[in-house]
Amino acid sequence: MSGSFSRSQQTRKPGVTATSGGVVAAQHVRAAEVGAEVLAAGGDAVDAAVAVSFAIGVLEPWMSGPMGGGAMMLWRADENRAYALNYGMRSSTTLDPAHYPLSGAGKASDLFPWEAVLDDRNVTGATSVAVPGTMAGISAAHGRFGRMAWDTLLAPAVDLAKRGLHVDWYAALVIASSARDLARDPDAAAMYLDDGIWPKGSGWTALADQRLDQSRMAETLEQLAREGQQAFYHGDIAAALVRDVTEKGGFLSMDDLRDYAPVWSDPLSIPFRGGTVHAVPGLTAGPTLADTLDRWQAGYDAKDADTPAGYVARTEGLRAAYAHRLQNMGDHESPQAPGCTTHFSIVDRAGNMVAMTQTLLSLFGAKVVSGSTGLMLNNGIMWFDPEQGKANSLAPDKTCLMNVCPVIGETPTRRFALGASGGRKIMPAVAQISGHLMEQGMSMQDAIEAPRLDASGGAQVVADERLAGPVTDALAAHYPLALAQRLPFPFAFACPAGVMRAGTTNSGTTETMSPWGDGVAEPDQT
Repeated sequence: MSGSFSRSQQTRKPGVTATSGGVVAAQHVRAAEVGAEVLAAGGDAVDAAVAVSFAIGVLEPWMSGPMGGGAMMLWRADENRAYALNYGMRSSTTLDPAHYPLSGAGKASDLFPWEAVLDDRNVTGATSVAVPGTMAGISAAHGRFGRMAWDTLLAPAVDLAKRGLHVDWYAALVIASSARDLARDPDAAAMYLDDGIWPKGSGWTALADQRLDQSRMAETLEQLAREGQQAFYHGDIAAALVRDVTEKGGFLSMDDLRDYAPVWSDPLSIPFRGGTVHAVPGLTAGPTLADTLDRWQAGYDAKDADTPAGYVARTEGLRAAYAHRLQNMGDHESPQAPGCTTHFSIVDRAGNMVAMTQTLLSLFGAKVVSGSTGLMLNNGIMWFDPEQGKANSLAPDKTCLMNVCPVIGETPTRRFALGASGGRKIMPAVAQISGHLMEQGMSMQDAIEAPRLDASGGAQVVADERLAGPVTDALAAHYPLALAQRLPFPFAFACPAGVMRAGTTNSGTTETMSPWGDGVAEPDQT
């Protein structure tokens, strides 16, 4: 396979460095700016995470929002320790598995190769909605570690929603990719489509300024700013969400919302190359990351990390770890699935860190908008296998199995917060970037920009075309191999965002090809 590609063009995204302030790296630069402004106002990394979480739910409404779920890792500099927080989605206590009969029509139409369910009820529509956790998770983190007022932190998201998301070329492309499904829900069509059919777009002129009407979302965010999670899980917003979901045929009750609680835990602390990687335990990709890193340490020496043999050993470790995951955790997401999630990483001037991943699961989640609240609904029910008798079979009141993998890593001289979006591709990206940082001493920018491979299930290994040559020759001798180009859309690999602290210097960046993502340093307030 040597010499298969020859390209002279190179694309780089310069990272940002701050010697006296914090850094935010997020999949939307405006959300990163919001977080950096919070840090400049004296906020903790957790305060910035609250502001970024809500802002990015407005700016990437097809990726995440209050109706989603996820997990985060936190580092507290004053305690010199990490915390894990899981706020994944759950199935409703009222869910009836009999409502999801297999159709006999082959495999499902989205991320997971489950047996198809009648009318794709577990994939799209209100029947695919699970109990959300993002609001509870970010509220719990703020209650424990936040310093700034809750309403102040939500104010930027409210302002962004009142203005409405500008539909540039990338937003128009994303909307167009799901327009057929969005057209099935009147509330989703009203927000994202013209005449209920055509995706919104700003036309052929750069001066056009078409925006989504997110005014109803703005009203909901204003109420959340005033009343906090009480309104979302107990009050008016909860009642509106239950009404909208059930009227559209789904399963959600007031008891589901009232009883939801995020889970604090000690992290998985994984020894690796003289350092430690802290990850979220439980039904996440954290246990599979631990398995992978253990296999890597046994499979090759750190000095061989950048050799063809090192790439083969990492590939074999990933394949073996995913084989164990598939057998024991019931995660069968397709390795070719795009995965629609958002991740951001934050470090403040004191060295506190947050790595936070939040998701609606599929792009646009259930493809359904709650008309009363303006919020896009998740399709977390798709995480479950609709066939009964499996490790991850669909059932009421059950925790969803996620592929999220936020981490805090540390060596004797540096510490980093890292994560990614991209479904099954998330963990391999986090593992490889962590390896670049801890085995080869790369900067965060170089580690994220370095070519990666994906071996997250299935026989085929996918390698960045920049590895063409001895590395791909060695891989092809062991596995079916495909080369892929790093593009803005669709992503062949995951979309990471990371920050690093060395001494008192902070740095950060995001996936090079992410059209909107960037790292932003805390503005100088002098």
